Amino acid sequence: MKPIHHALSAGLALVLTAVPVLAQDAEIDNLTAAYEEGGKYFTEDDVPTYNVAEDGTVDWYTFSGFRRYHAECHVCHGPDGEGSSYAPALKDSAVDMDYYDFVYVAVEGRKVVDAADNQVMPAFGLNKNVMCYLDDIYIYLKARGADAIPRGRPAKKAAKSEQFVEDENACMG
Repeated sequence: MKPIHHALSAGLALVLTAVPVLAQDAEIDNLTAAYEEGGKYFTEDDVPTYNVAEDGTVDWYTFSGFRRYHAECHVCHGPDGEGSSYAPALKDSAVDMDYYDFVYVAVEGRKVVDAADNQVMPAFGLNKNVMCYLDDIYIYLKARGADAIPRGRPAKKAAKSEQFVEDENACMG
């Protein structure tokens, strides 16, 4: 349901009305895997996502994302994407923020400094330890934000796919 604003009585009142969303206006599910390619899962709109088996086994990209997040991101954003007094919870960003906006901020950084905000995120566009694994980090954070996996190192992981190894070698040089 989306709130729709209606002005009534020549602008004297504002009424919020919940109106059912028409099927064609429904947002695309940004969490559920629609297909898999080379061990990597994607949503219906081709955005990387996680896959967790019933026994708790995570796909390799989610596991890799855990490792890379804790190597590069947790110092500012806290363990397990939970956030800190210094930086926001990225597990929430991975669910709420558009994938392409997430990538843009990681690549270009962000600086919002004014009377109300003091947000400074460095650019990681030249850091291969982030850029070669950015989808993995995003996938891990999305799984955390959706509560698909608990805090801590995933206990079970799928095997590393040949496609992952090929992409990693190509990116890392």
